[in-house]
Amino acid sequence: MKLIIGNKNYSSWSLRGWLAAKQSGVSFEEITVPMFGEAWDELKSNDGGTQPSSGKVPILWDEEAVVWDSLAILEYLADKVGRDRFWPKDPVARGMARSMVAEMHSSYQALRSECPMNVRKRFDGFEASEACRGDILRILGLWAEARSRFGSGGPFLFGTFGAADVFFAPVVSRFISYQIPVPGFAAAYMQAVWEHEWLQTWIEASENEEWVIEQYETIA
Repeated sequence: MKLIIGNKNYSSWSLRGWLAAKQSGVSFEEITVPMFGEAWDELKSNDGGTQPSSGKVPILWDEEAVVWDSLAILEYLADKVGRDRFWPKDPVARGMARSMVAEMHSSYQALRSECPMNVRKRFDGFEASEACRGDILRILGLWAEARSRFGSGGPFLFGTFGAADVFFAPVVSRFISYQIPVPGFAAAYMQAVWEHEWLQTWIEASENEEWVIEQYETIA
């Protein structure tokens, strides 16, 4: 199994796909394609060996199967290794976790555009727009509900690390990078995610990357 990802410092969707692959427990080869470089352009133009789309990452190759989009990758792996590895066993909790992941996958455009992921960077003086503040409050509200209703089994959104944490891990990175003030319960959750063994591996790799994308190095 192979997973194609972009720069670890900047590619939030790659982080989700990579965490999903790690959560599956299946061995995989990691292939990094720097965003906006020559290899990136080649990947986007290659419609035969990657995906019938625009060459976005992450992309999972599993023998004859080619799966793109981070949520599709997570679900493919859940089918492969067992859905309980990713989703809460309780049906009520599972319903909320699915809804949170789907909302994260399709929403929060203001947060995405104003706070691109940059694992290495700490930005001073960031002022969120009203729309971005709305995204932040919505996310904190969802985190609070998940933690209070279903988080008693551990430090993550639904107790143990799972699909919801995979999808909100890049948000944790954004909140840290842009120094977003959060209440205590959210700070504790963010610390648990940030200190997770897999996140620490990703962070170390991002800090060792040589590539710099200037457009993501300043506050817009």
